Amino acid sequence: MRSLERHRDVAAYALGVLTEAEAFRFEDHLMECPRCAAHVTEFGPVTRQLMLYRRSTPRFVHPMAKPGPQMLNRLLEAVAARHRALRRRTLYAVAASVVIALAGPGVAMMAGGDEAPVQVVQATDARSGVWAQVTTENEAYGSQVELKVKDGAGPRPCHLIAIGRDGSQETVTSWHAADHDTRENTMTGASAMHTDEIVRYEVRTADGDHLVTLTPR
Repeated sequence: MRSLERHRDVAAYALGVLTEAEAFRFEDHLMECPRCAAHVTEFGPVTRQLMLYRRSTPRFVHPMAKPGPQMLNRLLEAVAARHRALRRRTLYAVAASVVIALAGPGVAMMAGGDEAPVQVVQATDARSGVWAQVTTENEAYGSQVELKVKDGAGPRPCHLIAIGRDGSQETVTSWHAADHDTRENTMTGASAMHTDEIVRYEVRTADGDHLVTLTPR
């Protein structure tokens, strides 16, 4: 496959429509192409929205169905709720950092009145040396996830996987670890599972190598 053709496979790879062999070849290309790695990360929100649409839309609904007259009102309400959630998340993250600093590695659960709790868990893997922190907040569709990770063994494409109580696995977000970069990187993602349905998170390479496990308590 020529280099130009590999660049054009970014969207197909992010959407998961490449064959296993094509995906393997493209991941080799990602190791040497920072531009494609950045584009794969940019496609993350699009792929998550498509996944959530697929899971929440009944099979009998036509994919080109038109929105009803109340759709705009519901969207505006959803945007307002998202803004409130972002403000809460900032406050919770500050509180979580204080709790973790005092209590050491572990997990903190916080709730504000009637609001859904925010869950924070962090861990460092002794073998890989990778440190990660996951902050999860319940949403109507499932959960909103923020990942912070330090991985100095790159370059390599990686995934955050959520594992449910029923054994199901879901890719929450993907990124490309830079070459020997030990700085903290932050990514956001989403899961169709709620926080109480997730038993653990795993950070893995695109080849399936385990880097670190985070287990909420």
